[in-house]
Amino acid sequence: MMNLKNRNFLLALALIALVFTACDHERNNPGWQYFDDMVTSPAYESYTPNPNFKDGKTMQGTIEGTIPRDRMPYPYEKTDEDRLLAGQNLENPLNPTPEIMARGGELYGIYCASCHGDMGDGQGQLFTRKKYPYPPADLLSDKVRNNPEGEIYHVISVGWGVMGEHGSMLLPNDRWKIVSYIKNELHKN
Repeated sequence: MMNLKNRNFLLALALIALVFTACDHERNNPGWQYFDDMVTSPAYESYTPNPNFKDGKTMQGTIEGTIPRDRMPYPYEKTDEDRLLAGQNLENPLNPTPEIMARGGELYGIYCASCHGDMGDGQGQLFTRKKYPYPPADLLSDKVRNNPEGEIYHVISVGWGVMGEHGSMLLPNDRWKIVSYIKNELHKN
C-alpha cells in the first residue's frame, strides 16, 4: 500500500515538474519556429523590385476592371491628350482654407516629398540618395506653375512618365488637397 502511494506521489511530482519546465518565463521568446518562412518573411519596401509580380515592382496599382467601393472610375487615361483635357475640364472643388492647406501639406509630405522634395524642387530623398536615377519634376518650375489644377490632379491620379499613379492610394478630395497645397503654398514664392 505504501509503495503505491509513493509511486503516485512520484508520478504527480514528475507531472508537476514537467508542467513547470514546459512554461517559458521569458515573454519575448516566441518558442520554437515550425515554419521559418512565416516568422521571417521578406518585407519589400514600396519602391523596390519585387520578383513576385510580372512587372517586377512592389507598388502595384488597382487591378484592371475593378472599382473600389468609395470611388468613381476616373474618366481619363495616361495620355498627353487626356492630360490636356483634364486640365481644361477639371476644377478644384475645394477652397484653399487653412485646414485644406494643412491636410494637403501633410499628404504632400507622405506621398510626394520623397521624390519631389519638401520644397517641391525635385530634390527628394529618393533622388538625392541615388535610389531613384531619374530626376523628378521640379514643381516650382514655370511649366508646373502655369499648369491648370486639373492637369496636376490628373498627374497625381494616373501618374506621368516614370511617376506611378497615386489615384488608387488617395481619395479624390485628398488629391485636390495636394493640388491646393502645391498651387497655394509651394508656389507662393
